[in-house]
Amino acid sequence: MVQVKEELKMRYSIGDVAEEMNLPASTLRFYDRKGLLPFVDRDSAGRRSFKDNDLNFLQVIECMKKCGMTITEIRHFIDLCMQGDVTLMDRYELLEKEAATVKEQIQTLQDQLDFLHYKMWYFKTSVEAETEDIHMVPSGDGRRVAPDIHEQYREALEKCHDLSELIEIERDERKQANG
Repeated sequence: MVQVKEELKMRYSIGDVAEEMNLPASTLRFYDRKGLLPFVDRDSAGRRSFKDNDLNFLQVIECMKKCGMTITEIRHFIDLCMQGDVTLMDRYELLEKEAATVKEQIQTLQDQLDFLHYKMWYFKTSVEAETEDIHMVPSGDGRRVAPDIHEQYREALEKCHDLSELIEIERDERKQANG
């Protein structure tokens, strides 16, 4: 005789889910009003009753929200999920498109971070020299930043072993020198 162990079906209140997901319950109610939670059951009193798999859907919703997808786009994805296997390729393609968008966002942020590091190097070296003049050259209008300043930074970057050494000011040493 083979015994089949029956799985316990866990149910969670909106408060339980809010705590588990580190979200306000009002956010979950908002998601429900916007049609993002068609999979959530209601108990006999009409209260939302979340299942284990609903938490997976909520993780997907939160990820998509953090990626910058609109409520309409997220609802479209959830609607596709609710249609079942006939939409597997549509869901894959939607996620593939979103991944490409996120990669572009990451590259934009990386470019911004790289520029901030360059400016930090610029100001760190100016602070160490106690003047910004080290980066200036004469021009017809007075003085301007040296045209090869980015090349100077790239050369310094290639020689360093630790970016923090290149861009971070040692504040303790400055305090001691000034103190």
